[in-house]
Amino acid sequence: MSHKIYPIGIQNFEKIRNDGYFYIDKTALMYQMVKTGSYYFLSRPRRFGKSLLVSTLEAYFQGKKELFEGLAVEKLEKDWIKYPILHLDLNIEKYDTSESLDNILDKSLTAWEKLYGAEPSERSFSLRFAGIIERACKLAGQRVVILVDEYDKPMLQAIGNEELQKQFRNTLKPFYGALKTMDGCIKFAFLTGVTKFGKVSVFSDLNNLDDISMWNEYVEICGISEREIHNNLETELHEFAAARGITYDKLCEELRECYDGYHFTHNSIGMYNPFSLLNAFKRKDFGSYWFETGTPTYLVKLLQKHHYDLERMTHEETDAQVLNSIDSESTNPIPVIYQSGYLTIKGYDEEFGMYRLGFPNREVEEGFVRFLLPYYANVNKVESPFEIQKFVREVRSGDYSSFFRRLQSFFADTTYEVIRDQELHYENVLFIVFKLVGFYAKVEYHTSEGRIDLVLQTDKFIYIMEFKLNGTAEEALQQINDKHYALPFEMDERKLFKIGVNFSAETRNIEKWIVIDDLDLHNEEIRKHQILTDASIGLTVENICEAERLLL
Repeated sequence: MSHKIYPIGIQNFEKIRNDGYFYIDKTALMYQMVKTGSYYFLSRPRRFGKSLLVSTLEAYFQGKKELFEGLAVEKLEKDWIKYPILHLDLNIEKYDTSESLDNILDKSLTAWEKLYGAEPSERSFSLRFAGIIERACKLAGQRVVILVDEYDKPMLQAIGNEELQKQFRNTLKPFYGALKTMDGCIKFAFLTGVTKFGKVSVFSDLNNLDDISMWNEYVEICGISEREIHNNLETELHEFAAARGITYDKLCEELRECYDGYHFTHNSIGMYNPFSLLNAFKRKDFGSYWFETGTPTYLVKLLQKHHYDLERMTHEETDAQVLNSIDSESTNPIPVIYQSGYLTIKGYDEEFGMYRLGFPNREVEEGFVRFLLPYYANVNKVESPFEIQKFVREVRSGDYSSFFRRLQSFFADTTYEVIRDQELHYENVLFIVFKLVGFYAKVEYHTSEGRIDLVLQTDKFIYIMEFKLNGTAEEALQQINDKHYALPFEMDERKLFKIGVNFSAETRNIEKWIVIDDLDLHNEEIRKHQILTDASIGLTVENICEAERLLL
């Protein structure tokens, strides 16, 4: 039986090594980075191991050879020199005012000045920082190592507040610019964050950074690869499978589906979310571990602010320039969502240099879409999961009337302010609902020119739906027949429903739906219905009503 102690939430390398926690060796990549460059930036989603990497670098530059016993770097490094280190962690503050950033910078600078001295003329943050770097280098007789963890936390928390973001930018821009000014005194600099703000933002004065976020050779520096799982956790995989009562292969498949799938460049291996993966191994159970530790409220607000079509998230396309850097003045929410880990690279068009994006895995997809629901529909956060359960039960039992009445309630009480783009609003709500239902039933969903075509399948039923805005339910049903949407299911034994639905701009809700049961083509009454709905004859309201009467 395995006795591994998993370092859940532990980001200090020294603690992990001294207290016997499980550690996957990343030191060969760390050593390669140190020996081949001086200034680096790495973007990775939260809880992906960035802080642990920073802590590992800190121990390495402190010359603590004993901590690296048995690891790759022990054989690679011969000198183990101790360097002066300036470690700035911006993760510990809530940045809701300009003073909050000032306070944490002042706290760090004051602590360093106690070690390396200060000059009265150094009044600004950037001058104080530059002075500290220079004096630390002289006093130690070695160039300085600078480590900045979550450099972007202030900017990220200020998304949506343009004035506050401007203040943060004006503070951080010269502060980080000191790194370039004091190049002669700096041995190594490493900055991490979730996002990279570029152009006129905080990095404009620091253009000597190697951004390794999309470099294939550093894909494995944070996170856990499939190879690393099998090299380090093979015994635990078998124990996990036994505890779940499933085969080894089935367990590996479920782990991939839930936690794998992060691609940080094209043609690279997929990476597992380490936080979720280690939690799953520790508990021998599957859960939304990563998603539940953070709420992407700022991302939802960003999507709503820019009237984003949610359906695009499943197949969004963009280029490397957009993915690599966030312009604080941009209206495009995709770079933030990608760099935050809610989307990842799914494909690449080499000819045009375009990346295709999508959700990395089920944990992220289901968690994010669930989180969206109360922001778009008339349902509170507490009730939201139960509402989806009810939808699923209704679909599985063939109770389409209850399903559509519940859907109506989701659109109730929405104001004009909320749904300025009404067509986009109803499409987004439908996307969320059917995405969530799709985790428990097979859903094929696509939009075209404002129309929504949807096929929903359970073990007993097939639903073919067509939605209209300011048309009629009759027209929607007619389109299903005209375009022969039911043709692929002619030989299927499951019960089939054709459903036409219309949304009204006046009521801002579903105005009407019509359901036709087309399963039993041998039924005399159904055959009558088929004649009535034949496109060559033409469909009228009276025809539909008569068909409904016959079927009932």
